[in-house]
Amino acid sequence: MSSTFEVETSIPASRMYKAAVLEWHNLGPKIVPEHIKSIDLIHGDGNAGSIRQINFTPALPFPFAKERLDSIDHNNFEVKNTTIEGADIGTKLECYSTHSKFTPTSSGGCIVKVTTTVKILPGVKPGDEEAKAKETITKAIKATEAYLLAHPAVCV
Repeated sequence: MSSTFEVETSIPASRMYKAAVLEWHNLGPKIVPEHIKSIDLIHGDGNAGSIRQINFTPALPFPFAKERLDSIDHNNFEVKNTTIEGADIGTKLECYSTHSKFTPTSSGGCIVKVTTTVKILPGVKPGDEEAKAKETITKAIKATEAYLLAHPAVCV
């Protein structure tokens, strides 16, 4: 099952993309410290094919998630990634992926369009995975916006 949603921010697309994608390994633990303890690059250099591990705080029901960067397009501010281990992979979900695109708006901000695709394991009763993903991603985007507004020299 797939779902798409949009979150509008007052931050320019290039800056929001840089913070939420290119510098997330450094900024994520600062922006959402209640959920992210650290982010480690496990394989690669941050380009397509790279794998990073997001280590969560005890506030979340699982200790980590490993995600693979499937594609990255710096010119169009677009990224696709797949969670390959941890989180609910193997217990509830067969796979989970996101596709995010940061589109400039006429007001100088951007719209972050996120498509999530979730495949639930056979025999597992579908829950509110999509709603949880939308809520978590929306909170992270809004927290990133607030952080960038409070720190105007970051990711310029």
